[in-house]
Amino acid sequence: MNPSKTQDNEVALALETLSKRDPRLGNLIKKYGPYTPRRSANPDVFGALARSIIFQQLAGKAASSIHQRFLDLFQGHLSPENLLALDRERIRSAGLSNAKCNAVIDLAEHSQQGLLELSALDVLSDQALTDVLCRVRGIGPWTAQMFMIFELGRLDVWPTGDLAVRKGFGIAFGLPVTPKAKDLEPMGDRYRPYRSLVAWYCWRILDTTL
Repeated sequence: MNPSKTQDNEVALALETLSKRDPRLGNLIKKYGPYTPRRSANPDVFGALARSIIFQQLAGKAASSIHQRFLDLFQGHLSPENLLALDRERIRSAGLSNAKCNAVIDLAEHSQQGLLELSALDVLSDQALTDVLCRVRGIGPWTAQMFMIFELGRLDVWPTGDLAVRKGFGIAFGLPVTPKAKDLEPMGDRYRPYRSLVAWYCWRILDTTL
């Protein structure tokens, strides 16, 4: 079966299951429509992780602007080799901080050394994949989780460290205060194995674009 068709079927089953399991989620699904993230046909590990590094701790529009200037440096040919061919000041001219410049350089070095091959990463468990990615400077659990959700299409990732997910969850389920990460972790158990979808609808509540 076509991989994209298989995932479509999995997502349809997940939406049906979540709607039956919790009417509040059913209402969110009706309001915001189907879950749209899909596994990339040919995930670009380097490009996706570089984007995640650039987007860290920045508002969407500012991050998008810096990311586009970063891509413009390569004229459509972003690669570890092309990045390492640039000097630091040229990379920073796109608007990257010194820390993010160091991070994308470290990412390029890891990629060039064959340490971030998709074929090797995709077979790893979530925790093992997170451990591998976190060896790269500037990449933490959040970045690994975004990669698993938006590039690999994994359906049971639960990014409790994401403030927008916590705020959205609090609003959706009528909690008196926004839950802390350690408190939200067990709250997601009832939605296994589809917690990525729950997180996505929490983002939608706050109109967060990722």
